[in-house]
Amino acid sequence: MKNLPFLLLFISTLCYAQPKSVKIFISVDMEGIGGIGSPHMVSSSGKDYDTGRKLMTAEVNTVVKAILETGPATIVVNDSHGDMQNLLHTELDSRVEYIQSNIKPWGMVQNLDATFDGIIFIGYHAMAGAENGFLAHTGSGTVKGLWINGTEVGEGGLNAMFAGEMGVPVLLASGDKAFAEEISRLIATRTVVTKEAIGGSAAKLLHPDVVNKALREQTLAAMKDLKNAKALAVKQPVTFNLKVDQPTRADVAMGIPGMKRVDGYTISYESRNMKEAYPLIRIIYKYISW
Repeated sequence: MKNLPFLLLFISTLCYAQPKSVKIFISVDMEGIGGIGSPHMVSSSGKDYDTGRKLMTAEVNTVVKAILETGPATIVVNDSHGDMQNLLHTELDSRVEYIQSNIKPWGMVQNLDATFDGIIFIGYHAMAGAENGFLAHTGSGTVKGLWINGTEVGEGGLNAMFAGEMGVPVLLASGDKAFAEEISRLIATRTVVTKEAIGGSAAKLLHPDVVNKALREQTLAAMKDLKNAKALAVKQPVTFNLKVDQPTRADVAMGIPGMKRVDGYTISYESRNMKEAYPLIRIIYKYISW
């Protein structure tokens, strides 16, 4: 028993040396993936969609590998494009958990909560109406503008605000140049530019190898600086204004209790928080359609 103090010291030193496991959420869209420069590559019926899926999966794997290079981590990957079953599941890094399908109330941030240490956006695009944004839109083509507490946002901004309310910082965001500039105006985060739009439906692309190299470098930097990452502050209550493409859609949305009409195309709702606002926004842009 005389060696017990030394044994306890050894055990405590060993425990102290073990790096703390972190929890990271990855939301991956498709329009902003490197190597994708045509609308046909992001549609399941389009030419080279299979190539787009491979490029998308490769970028996720690059980021996952970089995260795990810095220490142990639980990583949840949420497919966030279209029908949300684009990633090649069998080719994903086996160390991740994967959320598939778009029938989920919180869509691109489904299952994100305060237990996560950070969120990463991969392959994102600019908001509806953005000049020189590649395939720019917000949720769907029916949305012409979304404002939260007076600030116009796209999908990246909406998701950053949802994460911010949970106390989860955006560690890295990748996508086209217009998206990188857009998200940088809202939050301080690292970005990777994958392409520059030529109008709304064409792009000047960086090679996927170049994009993946940048993703790896920026992910490593973000993880090493994780303790300094700051979540976006969001004031409550949360008021959103949503402008749609047809007055009829706004007419239907007025059936939601508490919804207010701003004008023929615009509706407004005051919610308690982002967790309440998010699924309502998603219902309007996704399910009020024909």
